[in-house]
Amino acid sequence: MPLHSAPPSAALALSLGEPAGIGPDIALRAWVGRHTLHLPAFFVTGDADVLRRRAARLGLRVPVRPCAPEEAVRCFAEALPVVAAGPSATAEPGLPDATSGPAALAAIDAAVRLVQAGRAAAIVTNPIAKSVLYADGFTFPGHTEYLAHLAGSPARQPVMMIWSPELAVIPATIHIPVAEIARHFTRELLVDTGRIAARDLTERFGLARPRLAFCGLNPHAGEQGTIGREDEEITRPAVEALQREGIDARGPFPADTLFHARAREGYDVVIGAYHDQVLAPVKMLAFERAVNVTLGLPFVRTSPDHGTAFDIAGTGQADPSSLIEALRLARKLADADARRQATHNPARAEAEPRRAAAARRA
Repeated sequence: MPLHSAPPSAALALSLGEPAGIGPDIALRAWVGRHTLHLPAFFVTGDADVLRRRAARLGLRVPVRPCAPEEAVRCFAEALPVVAAGPSATAEPGLPDATSGPAALAAIDAAVRLVQAGRAAAIVTNPIAKSVLYADGFTFPGHTEYLAHLAGSPARQPVMMIWSPELAVIPATIHIPVAEIARHFTRELLVDTGRIAARDLTERFGLARPRLAFCGLNPHAGEQGTIGREDEEITRPAVEALQREGIDARGPFPADTLFHARAREGYDVVIGAYHDQVLAPVKMLAFERAVNVTLGLPFVRTSPDHGTAFDIAGTGQADPSSLIEALRLARKLADADARRQATHNPARAEAEPRRAAAARRA
């Protein structure tokens, strides 16, 4: 589906996530703190009754109001706006049931359709439970890959960046078993990942020349091939290929010396070989502030950097900090997209709100 630019006044679309998880909890708590936290307007895609039941359980006085996306900004001041999506969900906190998977996917699907139609500025996704979705026939490795599928992303694979003020990291391979990493770890993958990272960091994050630090796959980055040949035969050639394209790529660097404070001053993002190699450091440094950002999509998508936390769902213990940061970052990146599109094609930027209105009428 072609992507239509959202008008600057459009709200963010927040998917409900797994109904039995903490997604409803943190969405409600974020809305409660909307004024003191100066949050951008958002609406939730999903089942409004789930939010009403969770608010009652948590003792939160949150009016939940179904509305159209175009009404969300006006509604946001006095109620939590909800755009209905898919089937009702009956799951209790911490106890996913047969309605969980369909409800979670319907909420994501609706958010993507709305941002593609220019009716939402960006997507923020609440956590899903892959094990629940797999039991329902879900075939994608995770949230990131499913969004790339819905978007028809031309990227070889989606690029997951975990961003925080302290550290930003990208795992080149994402949700695969450790035993399969070496098979997927290729020069082409690293070059594609570096290109996408450099482009999005420039266009959306405003970095004139992003500095990409590549982490070696092996201990000591292979130590010139004495501890495995992958970094000499894959990582280093990928870095050199990116440098020839004018990208500020560096490495490979040993993982054990790349994340201390002084080292972090020398780069803007680390591209690591695998998931835990780079996500463990960022979660240690900024667990409550880290945000998951998908690079390489035609629209902005962020997410809190944590899971469904079934054990504390509905207890009032869920911390909305990461969701709050995800909402703020989504707004910032969406505004950057809008400014860039207006600069590159002023006539199109002026016409897009009219096209979106015509699409809604159709």
